[in-house]
Amino acid sequence: MPFEMISATALKALLGEADEYAFLDVREHGQYGEGHPFFCVSLPYSVIEQRAPLLVPRRDTLCILMDNGDGVAELAHGRMAAMGYTALVVLEGGAPAWASAGYTLFKGVNVLSKSFGELVEETCHTPSISAEDLLEMQRKGGPLVMLDGRPPHEFNKMSLPGARSCPNAELAYRLPELVRDETTPVVVNCAGRTRSIIGAQSLRNVGVRNPVYALRNGTQGWRLAGFDLQHGESPQPQPGLSDRSEALAGARAADLVARFGLKMISASELQKMRADAERTTYVFDVRTETEYREAHVAGAIHAPGGQLVQATDEYLATRNARIVLCDDLGLRAAGTAVWLAGMGHSVFILDVDSRKGTEAGMPSLPSAPSFRAISQAELLRAQASGARLYDASRGMEYRKAHVEGARWVTRARLYEDDVDSEPIVVLGRSEQLVGGVIERLAALGAGDVCGFIGGPDLWAEAGLAVVSTPYEPAEEACIDFLFFVHDRHNDNLEAARQYLTWELNLLKQLDAQERGALNPLMAMEAERM
Repeated sequence: MPFEMISATALKALLGEADEYAFLDVREHGQYGEGHPFFCVSLPYSVIEQRAPLLVPRRDTLCILMDNGDGVAELAHGRMAAMGYTALVVLEGGAPAWASAGYTLFKGVNVLSKSFGELVEETCHTPSISAEDLLEMQRKGGPLVMLDGRPPHEFNKMSLPGARSCPNAELAYRLPELVRDETTPVVVNCAGRTRSIIGAQSLRNVGVRNPVYALRNGTQGWRLAGFDLQHGESPQPQPGLSDRSEALAGARAADLVARFGLKMISASELQKMRADAERTTYVFDVRTETEYREAHVAGAIHAPGGQLVQATDEYLATRNARIVLCDDLGLRAAGTAVWLAGMGHSVFILDVDSRKGTEAGMPSLPSAPSFRAISQAELLRAQASGARLYDASRGMEYRKAHVEGARWVTRARLYEDDVDSEPIVVLGRSEQLVGGVIERLAALGAGDVCGFIGGPDLWAEAGLAVVSTPYEPAEEACIDFLFFVHDRHNDNLEAARQYLTWELNLLKQLDAQERGALNPLMAMEAERM
């Protein structure tokens, strides 16, 4: 199928324009993490049917697709066209051509957000504290509150002794219930740097009078100093707000709106935005998942404010779109809006109490490609009759456990040689990954192909032998996993050092266009509605 191409130099110029676009890296996660352009968002071909509608909801958005110069962008183009996307362009030569044109490929993930965090610290002079000085404060036994700004599941994996879980968007909102006086020092930590900095500065933005510090280099800095972490700690429930704290949250929200020039909109204005077919409007509820499940504004997507700032590229891909944030009292939305606006986004706050929303629960995800699913008994018979077994699990999951004789496959690397007259059964933990592989096999000519969704327990229950292969798939084949400092949280101190060095050097890699998109102190000017 013919498709439009764009050169790296033409694309670089386009990225500075004000019109909406989505620059999409359709390579797998590991490839993306090894090097991608600054404004590029990960949309792996393996899960494109599920992720594309969430990241790029408007189907006539200009979408630029980038691969490794290996034809995967053409495959992604075909799938997105079948989904109704009408403005698709492929970067000529892919990521290698971008680098050959002299433009930077950034290692790591959430690069824009993490670069912004470094700029916040540099520009706002956010106070920080070393692990050694924090431990000394603990030993002295004076008043001290330590708050971990990450999501609860990350806190459970590892945490500082004495810290309490309080995700970043909740910090200013819950602090009056956690700290009863204005003299107690407050230390905010994450695993590395960004959320520590953003969390601490968020408290300073709302005028908290307590001494507030970001823990320098987070839990990794703590371990590099030779101190032990806790593992498996269950986060305490977040405290409810008293009437006084609710009033304070409202007042602080109003102050942020005034000082940063944030835009408030009504429900009717949101309705008009949504009806505008020429603009993309994302609506995010930045409260906790529990609150979101109880009630939320119709059509709003759950995106905890701290994570939305930390990993914006995991929630939206359309640059220059409108972002509408909602919560209950306005503080969590306003605090999040300050940072999103600083990253160059057009942000609005919905002047509606989401607790009175008309929807509840979590929305269903877009469907995977359909396929014929078989039972355990059918799987056992298929194996006994000589069917090919392919495993579409993540590469590292395959290493841990797979059916003996099943070959690991990924959608991006299937070819005509992978199909013949034999029946094929595709195994895997994820319906999306299995469905994607089956769709590709069918496109290559497979006539008898089906799928089985499950993991080692179900395979063993069906009577199949389950084995592990710690080094298969090989690292170079495992394109869906980012090996770059992957075990920095597994007590590999050298990996932690490498990661922190990478993060500290991000700002030095930005060119004028990339640096110009970030402004943590901006008082937002009027945006086009």
